[in-house]
Amino acid sequence: MTKLSVNINKFATLRNSRGSNNPDVLKAALDAERFGADGITVHPRPDERHIRYSDVRAIKSAIKTEFNIEGNCREQKFVDLVLEVKPHQVTLVPDALGQLTSDHGWDTIKNKDYLVKMIAVFQKAGIRTSIFVDPDLKMIEGALETGTNRIELYTESYATHFLKDKEEAIRPYIDAAKKAHELGLGINAGHDLDLRNLKYFAQNIPGLDEVSIGHALVCDALYIGYENAVQMYKRQLMQLEG
Repeated sequence: MTKLSVNINKFATLRNSRGSNNPDVLKAALDAERFGADGITVHPRPDERHIRYSDVRAIKSAIKTEFNIEGNCREQKFVDLVLEVKPHQVTLVPDALGQLTSDHGWDTIKNKDYLVKMIAVFQKAGIRTSIFVDPDLKMIEGALETGTNRIELYTESYATHFLKDKEEAIRPYIDAAKKAHELGLGINAGHDLDLRNLKYFAQNIPGLDEVSIGHALVCDALYIGYENAVQMYKRQLMQLEG
């Protein structure tokens, strides 16, 4: 079954807006775990505008489920944090400094040598690696050459076009997943997946290991409650026969 990793960055954004510890980010991680999440995802950035480096350390020492840290490995501070904390997985994204949110995948051909070097650093420490990629067959083939364990398909395009033509929206992702599966790469996915489009995506993507969802899940939690939101997203991944 495809695993659900809950990204708790938005809890930190809300906390930081008032300068207190409300909501408690560590509690958000522990509650997501208690509510049935298969993993916790965080994406610390250099300015710590949401998840702080201290949050990452506290979460790693407290949770029992899988821990995934996303970030830009061009930032030495990020690399040092990951090697210190040793999460189960590190997801490498090509963000620019100050970027609002991730908006593209790696050019795995242009950045091959760099990615080979950085992925080896994390794997040597026993950390599974995943790299953020667009659903482009050449980029998938290039990912294999980097030595990464998994890819994370950037799903913003799918989500944007889903309501207009879901079959056309998912087509490149099916092709990308088939190619990754042929090459022996694990497959994660994330960005703008929600309760409208998640089930269809999971039903149609072969070998989907994990989805990372934060913004939409937290928005839903405002209306239907945090526990209910986690459970509803889990059900979208479980009901793949319907």
